[in-house]
Amino acid sequence: MSFYRNAVWFVKGLQEYTKSGYEAAAKHFVAADLDVNLSGRSFMITGANSGIGKAMAQEIASRGGTIHMVCRNEGRAEAAKEEIVERSKNQNVHVHIVDMSSAREVWEFAQNFSQSNTVHVLINNAGCMVNQRELTEEGLEKNFATNTLGTYILTTALIPALKKVEDPRVVTVSSGGMLTQKLNVDDLQFEKGTFDGTTVYAQNKRQQVILTDRWASQHKEIHFSCMHPGWADTPAVQTSMPSFHAKMQNKLRTEAMGGDTVVWLSVSAAAIKQPSGLFFQDRKAVATHLPLASSRSSPQDEEKLQAALDEFALKFKP
Repeated sequence: MSFYRNAVWFVKGLQEYTKSGYEAAAKHFVAADLDVNLSGRSFMITGANSGIGKAMAQEIASRGGTIHMVCRNEGRAEAAKEEIVERSKNQNVHVHIVDMSSAREVWEFAQNFSQSNTVHVLINNAGCMVNQRELTEEGLEKNFATNTLGTYILTTALIPALKKVEDPRVVTVSSGGMLTQKLNVDDLQFEKGTFDGTTVYAQNKRQQVILTDRWASQHKEIHFSCMHPGWADTPAVQTSMPSFHAKMQNKLRTEAMGGDTVVWLSVSAAAIKQPSGLFFQDRKAVATHLPLASSRSSPQDEEKLQAALDEFALKFKP
């Protein structure tokens, strides 16, 4: 079944996830959706110093939004901040140094941030694809720690703050690669069998889609969404998937194309008219399973996923 999923997904990707796929979809975009003044609204973006995260930060800053860049590398973050400020003429851009793979660090940051700052929109963009099994200092598999647990803790910790503002939103950058995966809640850290970084990443992204749906049902006051940016030419793709990048380089989207739907979900009035909890691609809600792919998980397994993440989160809570 995994061969079938991968084959169908790749054909779908060639049609939809490439630059030409974006250009075809963009013919139906409503330009006025992004004609907004974001003064007075605060946006937290993880992984905002490069790639899609930086492109999104630039777009939002250019519309007057206050940006909180959550980044791991201070030097790259400060350089990106300077560029965003210079191009947007918006001084309200702030850097926060946080390692999203460290559960304790994410907790401490979120708790401290909430005490003195406001957040209207949380954009979970930071991602990790380590191709060999690697453990963090807290003993967690690094992809899971960053993509799933880090995202879960940051979102959970900021939900009380989000509920205090008008029009709160949470947007998570997932991946169409998750279509190749069925939730495997019994091996969240890939301790069994052969380790494959691409599979682990896709599994993490499936987990994010499931969490988005669950959060939407549990917190009606907040609009939750997740999305697939398509195949974009980013530093992460170049580093983590060099052979794919080499083969597809001329077909890949720009970083701005990859981030377009995130910006739309974060700022437009049209986006919040959509039900909370959906998965988007090029400003449209799309299916979270391929036809005949047998990738649906049971409600019990989805509850088990959230319970396991709650247990991990509490273990590392300061």
